[in-house]
Amino acid sequence: MTADAPTRSPGPTTPAARALAPDLARGFMLLFIALANSHYFLTGPSVMGGYPQNGSGLDAAVTWLISTFVDGRAFPMFGLLFGYGVAQIVRRHEASKPRAVRRLLWRRSAALVVVGLLDALLFYVGDILAAYGVLLFLGAWAVRWRDRWLVLTALAFFVLTSLPSDGSLVISLAGPDAAMLPPDAGTMVAERALVALFVATLGPLGFMCPFMVGLWVGRRRILEHPERHRMLLGVTASIGISAAVLGAQPVSLMLAGVVTPPNQPTLELLGSLHDTTGTLGGFGYAALLALIAARLHGRRRPVIDAIAAVGQRSMSCYLMQSVIWAVAFTPFLLDLSGTLGVAGTALLATGTWIVTVVLADRMRHAGHRGPFETLVRRVTYGPRALARTSDPAGDARRSTGP
Repeated sequence: MTADAPTRSPGPTTPAARALAPDLARGFMLLFIALANSHYFLTGPSVMGGYPQNGSGLDAAVTWLISTFVDGRAFPMFGLLFGYGVAQIVRRHEASKPRAVRRLLWRRSAALVVVGLLDALLFYVGDILAAYGVLLFLGAWAVRWRDRWLVLTALAFFVLTSLPSDGSLVISLAGPDAAMLPPDAGTMVAERALVALFVATLGPLGFMCPFMVGLWVGRRRILEHPERHRMLLGVTASIGISAAVLGAQPVSLMLAGVVTPPNQPTLELLGSLHDTTGTLGGFGYAALLALIAARLHGRRRPVIDAIAAVGQRSMSCYLMQSVIWAVAFTPFLLDLSGTLGVAGTALLATGTWIVTVVLADRMRHAGHRGPFETLVRRVTYGPRALARTSDPAGDARRSTGP
């Protein structure tokens, strides 16, 4: 090839070339996403942190489990994995000009924003895809930054989001509003439009720290080669998860009804502690799942591959959850928000995730990508690049190595 010959975009990664650890982490964490989202639909005479305070002993136990291990812990991990994926895209296009890479990322950003806003309007107003799209639009300028600036930016946003405030969801006394539980279709669209724009605009502030860390980790391919970084991953998993569990206890015990809520200034401090340690927990979960992926190298693993198939189709499976929430909780549909308790919504969330695992695994065996993954890749790379990198049988025979 001559020096002035045009180069073709390498396109998206084929299924056979994907690493296990990031897909396994995405797939497993979608269970946590379902558990974290579903209880916010519940109503009752007294609600705190999205949990009705008049439930049974079983509800209290499930509340403690979810608020300790799930709430505020899954989304930071997804932010890290999102940044990691962006770093992979940039690495595959390292021979391209920075402007060309930014345009490619901006096309991906536009697809996420459009799909996310539609999901927020029609199904689940708390959708975060649009926020990720806005984050990518801004983060496209950071993909070429030096490591030092990535780390400093991550640290700055970590400190910013750790400041005490009354905005933490885990200490909110508000129940679901008309945007979450609209009485009719007209109210649904009207109420959700502003909320969706608000989440898309301010959401990136909360995801910026994990995103920057994900870019840094992705440059070093730590999740793709976990066997080379066992010490780092082990320390991160131990410290991150321990901090998340211990830091959640003041709020978790309060939500479970074990201790009495303190005054407002103290409550804001405890909410900040819960959220801040949750970010560390998200990093710890990602590290732990990477270590599990390294340990499973070369073994027969039908269940693990099925969960990884969800991770490969995380956007489609996430949107499937939104449809379930809409059908189950919308007042003019099944209207279960006043019927189910915390344990009931946890069971619904787990069942929904299991259904996505089964469907994703069937698509894996059939050699099909998720429909929304195909859409985003088509918008990002164009139909020609997508055709060049398609591997219908590769998903079923995906490499077991990282």
